[in-house]
Amino acid sequence: MAGAGMNSISDHHYMARALQLAARGIYTTHPNPRVGCVIVKDNIVIGEGWHRRAGEAHAEIYALAQAGDRARDATLYVTLEPCCHHGRTPPCTDALIHAGVRRVIAAMADPNPEVAGKGTERLRSAGIDVVTGVCQAQAEALNPGHIRRMKAHRPYVRCKLAMTLDGRTATAAGESAWITAPEARRDVQRYRARSSAIMTGSGTVLADNPRLSVRVSELGDIHEDIDLQSIGQPWRVIMDSGLRTPVTARIFDVPGRFLIVCADEDAGAKKRLKDRGAAVKCFPGRDGRVDLPRMMQYLSEQEINEVMLEAGPTLSGAMMQAGLIDELIIYIAPRLLGDDARGLFTLPGLNAMSQAVELDILDIRAVGSDWRVTARVKAARA
Repeated sequence: MAGAGMNSISDHHYMARALQLAARGIYTTHPNPRVGCVIVKDNIVIGEGWHRRAGEAHAEIYALAQAGDRARDATLYVTLEPCCHHGRTPPCTDALIHAGVRRVIAAMADPNPEVAGKGTERLRSAGIDVVTGVCQAQAEALNPGHIRRMKAHRPYVRCKLAMTLDGRTATAAGESAWITAPEARRDVQRYRARSSAIMTGSGTVLADNPRLSVRVSELGDIHEDIDLQSIGQPWRVIMDSGLRTPVTARIFDVPGRFLIVCADEDAGAKKRLKDRGAAVKCFPGRDGRVDLPRMMQYLSEQEINEVMLEAGPTLSGAMMQAGLIDELIIYIAPRLLGDDARGLFTLPGLNAMSQAVELDILDIRAVGSDWRVTARVKAARA
């Protein structure tokens, strides 16, 4: 906790409201973080705002506009340290100083090196009392991709898997549609919609021919202030070492940006895919495979915050072994497929219990007739 004095119950109350507002931008703000803001004076909320889309006003500006002249000597609650640099919009710190805000409560410091404490310093130098750390864990949970990209120069990766109760993802013959019930498949749409990119492997494209699209009609109840048509399609990223992806793949049927990542510079295949509208990048690694860490760094450079990995056991296992998976979203169906069916991950070389991948279980809940387990990977590369 930084700043003068202890935070009060009312500070947590108003910050909880700011977090609710920030969550409204969960599908629309990327590559920007989700931010909410509440302005309070004499224990009355006089202004609220949330960041809607990159390039539009920040949460603080919406809240200040609502508060007007009443913002002078008020307390402002914001889920992320106010920016102090010129990006797509002017610095929020200047607006707060001009408005005469007396106190700023920020849930967390901004890990963006262009801000990272500078916003707080700018406000304090203008005589504004600043406190940080109120509801910090909840604020961080809203923006794992922004934090990971700024600190580690790679996106935050969720690996989505669907399996039977005995841990199988497909029959021995490769049949996998559908392991889970419709409720679980609709639940996946929300994770896709909040992601900057959906990643799969060429093997999945060849075997299942998925679209990997966000079906907005399946997102369920969303706040009335959110325009469903503003929810765009994430990047589709195909890991394809040998450029095997056919130009007729259904993944190209949905508008959006497509990236094929390869390890082999096949000029003919590269041209065919580019003519189909895909970007092709080559990151050769060992044994003719893609250099996964370098590929993830490239996605970070393209301002990709959160990646949804929906792939087979080979790519999922390779990403896990490279320490590039942060979170698992596992849907468990009440079915059994037996010993010959296919498993979740290809993880060769794990011969002792001490080599097991360690997880922290964050949440377990029923989704229709299935169960969803959310777990954090302890050994993810920071």
